[in-house]
Amino acid sequence: MERTQLALLAVEALKAQYPDALCSLDYQDPLQLLISTRLAAQCTDARVNLVTPALFARFPTLEAFCQGTEEEIGELIHSCGFYKAKSKDILAACRKIRDEFGGQVPDNMEDLLSLPGVGRKTANLILGDIFHKPAVVTDTHCIRITGRLGLTKNTAPQKVEKDLWQVLPPEESNNFCHRTVLHGRAVCTARKAMCDNCCMAEFCEKAGVNSQKHNCVL
Repeated sequence: MERTQLALLAVEALKAQYPDALCSLDYQDPLQLLISTRLAAQCTDARVNLVTPALFARFPTLEAFCQGTEEEIGELIHSCGFYKAKSKDILAACRKIRDEFGGQVPDNMEDLLSLPGVGRKTANLILGDIFHKPAVVTDTHCIRITGRLGLTKNTAPQKVEKDLWQVLPPEESNNFCHRTVLHGRAVCTARKAMCDNCCMAEFCEKAGVNSQKHNCVL
């Protein structure tokens, strides 16, 4: 089966299984999503969602963040891990948004990547969820599931992103990635691919391999 056809099958199967393709981070505006995504690096979204209410209450606006200190921010995000690096990036990004982008989170890849602590994963999430542009967010779930499906042979995020751009319909790409997160948590986990419960087992490369193993006569 061609990868483009495989991608279309996966898009439709996940859409049927998870109609609501929502970001699992809680946020009210573009800046909050940007900051929450930075906090989510090497941390769970659930933990970030426990931390951000107090953070955003203390710093409700861009200007409030800009007037804060790394130490103040760090105290509130301590439990997210790597709080010193994250607080430094958050403060620097906020000040750059204020000073160079008129107080608005940028709406293009180049400018987003110029912000401290922002990589392609974060930039794509902002472009997709905030500005409703085609985006491919290659988090660990997306990388794992698309690899198991046979949509990519790569594991490096940027290479996986490039592979998925070639096969996913642009208008479906962002939601597809959100749905892989949901599926990766519920069914196709890092520890085990539960193929018997998978909506994509019929055409998944890994499910086919597992089926052959089970049917093998020793």
